[in-house]
Amino acid sequence: MTKSIVLGGGCFWCTEAVFQRVKGVTSVQSGYCGGVEDNPTYEQVASGLTDYVESVKVEYDDSVINLETIFEIFLKTHDPTTLNRQGNDLGTQYRSVIFTNDAEEMSLATKVIERVDGEKIYPDPIVTTVDKFEKFYPAEEYHEDYYNQNRNQPYCRIVIDPKIRKFLDQFKDQVKSLPSLTGRAKVASSYEMVGFSIVVNASKSSSERETGISLYSSES
Repeated sequence: MTKSIVLGGGCFWCTEAVFQRVKGVTSVQSGYCGGVEDNPTYEQVASGLTDYVESVKVEYDDSVINLETIFEIFLKTHDPTTLNRQGNDLGTQYRSVIFTNDAEEMSLATKVIERVDGEKIYPDPIVTTVDKFEKFYPAEEYHEDYYNQNRNQPYCRIVIDPKIRKFLDQFKDQVKSLPSLTGRAKVASSYEMVGFSIVVNASKSSSERETGISLYSSES
């Protein structure tokens, strides 16, 4: 049976790219959730003056993957400990949140958050909130499938690639086969990546986040 859940974990390009690679996920759509105004635009949400969150609507086959595993992947592939921030993306639109459809999902999300928090894999407490789902508005078309279409952009290489590697390293049994993807889109777990420091302008343009890069090391 196909079900859906809406997740907000910072830039929706990142969350979309991770969940496109999860076995049992049938669709991932970037959009906006958590606000009250109708039909928000990217520019409005990016201002940080609305209650909307950059989110993804994840549709999944619950005979292949369960919601508990989806929550765990979500919590372990972004930083759920920073309030209204994900890396250098700042603002309430980047807060970490799970939008649940009913009391059962809310209870499960709370349980998984408490369990992952108890594993002490992060130096700080998890601040992910569990909110009731109200409305989801799809993002503008140019946001869809952003990573796969723009994987050589600096933001994709420096910010999104490491999140995908986290998923591939920690959830090997949950990786979907993607034979059509080549090169950086696969981001194999043994992938060698040059280290960068990055400064991102939180008020990014609609086409690409403004990125400053400086080489500092390489991993072997």
